[in-house]
Amino acid sequence: MRLLLMSLSVMVVAFVAACNKNPPPPAAAAPGKHVDSATAGNLTGRVALEGKSPAVTPIKMGVDPACLEGNTPNPPSAAVLAGKSGELQNVFVYVKDGLDPAYSFEMPATPVTLDQKGCIYTPRVLGVRAGQSIEVVNQDTTPHNVHGLPKTNREFNTMEPVKGSRITHTFTVPEVMVRFKCDVHGWMAAYVGVMTHPFFAVTNPNGTFEIKGLPPGTYTIEAWHERFGTRTQQVTIGDRQTQAVSFAFTAQGQP
Repeated sequence: MRLLLMSLSVMVVAFVAACNKNPPPPAAAAPGKHVDSATAGNLTGRVALEGKSPAVTPIKMGVDPACLEGNTPNPPSAAVLAGKSGELQNVFVYVKDGLDPAYSFEMPATPVTLDQKGCIYTPRVLGVRAGQSIEVVNQDTTPHNVHGLPKTNREFNTMEPVKGSRITHTFTVPEVMVRFKCDVHGWMAAYVGVMTHPFFAVTNPNGTFEIKGLPPGTYTIEAWHERFGTRTQQVTIGDRQTQAVSFAFTAQGQP
């Protein structure tokens, strides 16, 4: 009994000592570098599709009458949107390599919005920062679900049963690209580029893009398209310099 009491006393003393012991202060995070706006440059460019564009696939929305509200019965798929001169829309262009990891960038306070409207994800291609919220909104009178299919981040699948439903999701690590789909309407698709920095863009209907505020340096720039894959090239941006680049995808051999 005496040994037991002594052991208990030692344990109590050790416990009190541990509780009273102040933990060491956390190490101060080293402040990151910030881009000097006086020397930063810009990147502009154009993305084109060479060769005959694939035939446009119609979407058969008649399986859900609610999807026809504001839509034609068989709207064209947005998987390949190319102009008469090959201007390729919905290409995600970003700085893949060459950016000094010591740089830090403010996180946007507002979320990026992805709409489910007319049983189509809008926009089809978008970018978001790792750690920034993305809000998905059901604008339709029919149920949808948001099924994210990342390979690095965590997969998720959430129902949006009524018009006005919305979910908010945050990706924690960079990933190019994350596919979104709707299991209720199999044709619905969107692609999200998750980045640690703000240097990315999506081509507009003219096939052009612009990335502003890059610090001087040599970078690997990648252009990604859901059907045609990726193209990369190197570009060097000097002080206050605007550089132009162009990418070309080929439609040859594509379905």
